[in-house]
Amino acid sequence: MGHVHALRLGLTDPRFAASAVPGAVTAKPEARADLARALGATAGSGNGGGSALAVEALADHVAEAIEAGGRALHRPDLGTLVATVPSDPQARNEARQAVAAVDDEAVRLRTAVKSRDGFFTTYCISPYSRYIARWCARRGLTPNQVTTASLLVAVIAAGCAATGTRAGFVAAGLLLLFSFVLDCTDGQLARYSLQYSTLGAWLDATFDRAKEYAYYAGLALGAANATGDDVWALALGAMVLQTSRHVVDFSFNEANHDATANTSPTAALSDKLDSVGWTVWLRRMIVLPIGERWALIAVLTAVTTPRITLIVLLVGCGLAACYTTAGRVLRSLTRRATRTDRAAQALADLADTGPLASAFAALRPGGLPVPAPALAFAGGAVLACVAGLTSYGSPWVVVAAVIYVITSGLAVARPLKGPLDWLVPPFFRAAEYGTILLLAAKADVNGALPAAFGLVSAVAYHHYDTVYRIRGDAGAPPHWLVRAIVGHEGRALVVAVAAALLTGTDFTVALTALAGAVALVVLVESIRYWVTAHKRGAPAVHDEGEPA
Repeated sequence: MGHVHALRLGLTDPRFAASAVPGAVTAKPEARADLARALGATAGSGNGGGSALAVEALADHVAEAIEAGGRALHRPDLGTLVATVPSDPQARNEARQAVAAVDDEAVRLRTAVKSRDGFFTTYCISPYSRYIARWCARRGLTPNQVTTASLLVAVIAAGCAATGTRAGFVAAGLLLLFSFVLDCTDGQLARYSLQYSTLGAWLDATFDRAKEYAYYAGLALGAANATGDDVWALALGAMVLQTSRHVVDFSFNEANHDATANTSPTAALSDKLDSVGWTVWLRRMIVLPIGERWALIAVLTAVTTPRITLIVLLVGCGLAACYTTAGRVLRSLTRRATRTDRAAQALADLADTGPLASAFAALRPGGLPVPAPALAFAGGAVLACVAGLTSYGSPWVVVAAVIYVITSGLAVARPLKGPLDWLVPPFFRAAEYGTILLLAAKADVNGALPAAFGLVSAVAYHHYDTVYRIRGDAGAPPHWLVRAIVGHEGRALVVAVAAALLTGTDFTVALTALAGAVALVVLVESIRYWVTAHKRGAPAVHDEGEPA
């Protein structure tokens, strides 16, 4: 006896091979052998025969035997939901009363909302988006369909912004907010109907990035169409900054995913502040998560200009990046954590090292007695400074790119297990993307910055794809793919050489061609991988993660 949703939680969640609630147990194909052994052991012990009580308790005995055999068994936290096998009339009446006292549909709706989210999402979107999720579930819609609809709405919003008219800007802001409502709905639908999948988690995360960056491009096109204002550098700068912020998040989380002795005074202070409610929401808003960020972009688009929108976005994201990165640096310096080989491998995969840097790493397998983040920062700073301070076509940029290749190799020559080694991938991302931005801006020809925007978008997709594969325990993309697109240091060198040898117009063509080549290779391989993984029944994933 109990609530239907209690049975649903125990028996239909695709993320777990074996699950149980009182009175019921289930096993997916990969756990059927464990189920069979447990049934045999239970029958052999006499629990399954004879008395009616033994029969009523059979599922619980089988669940215990599955766990005793070493198979992890998921037992959902039912909270106020009821699932029980009453043994007498009094227990049956008590169970009926407990069931009647709780509305399981209300519980189902409440738990469809992510447990940890931003202020804007929690108080302005989730109170009604959960009902949209239920409406979708009752009509047989899937989370992936809602995710795709959110992408289409965001692309239409970007198109409206590209018109450059005030009506277009207002429509763009409204549509962007509606796209975010759907973005919340797809996750709530997955939790409401327990429709989790590896493919769905990848689509949700990837489309979020595609929507936001497509909207930046729409703002740049809208500014040009409205007043001839060229804000492509601001749009690309916003994408570079936001992507670098995400890499900081990913790298820090992977570095500390399974670290031992993972405590610090800074973390203890944060835990104390969590007991003061208003500080929790303030700190969540300061980091400008996706809800607050998209609301800011939507409102500014409707009432101001694309230039103002992008400048405010850059300032806000810059302050948020300083706040989060400083806190994580303090945590890393004050904790005495031992990082595992898995964490070091994840950071090496996130570094995206190509064949050139790998060759220098092999020459000095022990590395230099200099911290890896210092080497990564120094090489990237040299490259960015030279690209920004010299004139277009300067051969010194090529020299700086060669130095960057060498320092990048030396930075990854040793396993990335130092307290601040999680900063290496973000430094690489900022150096590569920032160099492309600076050289395209220095070219000072029409089309150079849009071409650079396309190139950074293609490369960023590859880097996000790497993150989501690691999160899904699928490992990084194959080595041949990283070699084919020559790694972060190889791309920086190629762009530097192209800027030194080609005119501004030809450089634009080269950037466009490179963007197309990278996008073709990474998209084909990525789509092939995720679709194949979905078809072969990869473990279902639903990553709550941090508010991005």
